[in-house]
Amino acid sequence: MQITALSGGVGGARFVRGLLRALADDPDHEGSTVTVVGNTGDDITLFGLRVCPDLDSLLYTLGGGVDEAQGWGRADESHHVMAELTALGVPPQWFSLGDKDFGTHVARSLWLGRGASLSEATERLAQRWGLPDRGVRLLPVTDAPIETHVVVDDEAGGERAIHFQEWWVRHGAALPALRFTVAGLAQAAPAPGVLEAIREADVVLLPPSNPVVSIGIILGVPGVRDALRGTRAPVVGVSPLIAGRPVRGHADACLAPLGVEASAAGVAGLYEDLLDGWLVDEADAGSSYPARVRVRSLDLLMRDEAGAARIARAGLDLAAELR
Repeated sequence: MQITALSGGVGGARFVRGLLRALADDPDHEGSTVTVVGNTGDDITLFGLRVCPDLDSLLYTLGGGVDEAQGWGRADESHHVMAELTALGVPPQWFSLGDKDFGTHVARSLWLGRGASLSEATERLAQRWGLPDRGVRLLPVTDAPIETHVVVDDEAGGERAIHFQEWWVRHGAALPALRFTVAGLAQAAPAPGVLEAIREADVVLLPPSNPVVSIGIILGVPGVRDALRGTRAPVVGVSPLIAGRPVRGHADACLAPLGVEASAAGVAGLYEDLLDGWLVDEADAGSSYPARVRVRSLDLLMRDEAGAARIARAGLDLAAELR
């Protein structure tokens, strides 16, 4: 099978890792390939370097080098460079990078500066982490630089826009968001291979990533949503909320400005025009979902890799039913 997944960072990366395990454990899926389309709306330039948080979480998690406790960053990290930058008073000091992590951003920034596209830089990093050997192709959703900003109230009674990372990391999403805006999104085009990965897939999966600032940004790149509506592959999603609460992160704070209920049903409504199947937690089995969407309930907590594999397997089973 050709499987395509649209993914954000930590939750999406853990789901895709579980998907790879589910495929490896099933002889019927021998030779299956996975294309992951990663969100780039979180991207930011820090210390003169281009940082791609969601792509990096996917690289490190699928490549076996992630800090498991955090779900992001490198395992067995040190922070000597960041300590020196802090001593020198170099901002921003609210966003910390590890020494190994700096290596990724230096390499990417050098390649981009020499004229490589983000797709080409990502392919080189994927080679370093052995993703092709596992049957995985990682694509940024677009090569165009896009950045998500959050509009919040300022002290003078007006409004100001701050980068999504500042809102998410520095403020912990505690500042009420008035709305989200994505610089460069309207002019962006899907990266090479993205639309083909959707149109030619046997299954398209939406992992439990943030529906607004991860999956929502991917869907906002011109042409992506239309490709999902038109693909012959069943599109199966996994709810990122259980009993109205995000498993991790601040999806509820992101849904509020849209006027969307923080629930599995509310998120399903965001995807209604393209969604065929929807996995929800057992706690949400009794909710009302779009009539055209086939819903299955199960324990959605990804406690470990085996749990993620169990959920991914349920997604593949539902896709098989829909086919």
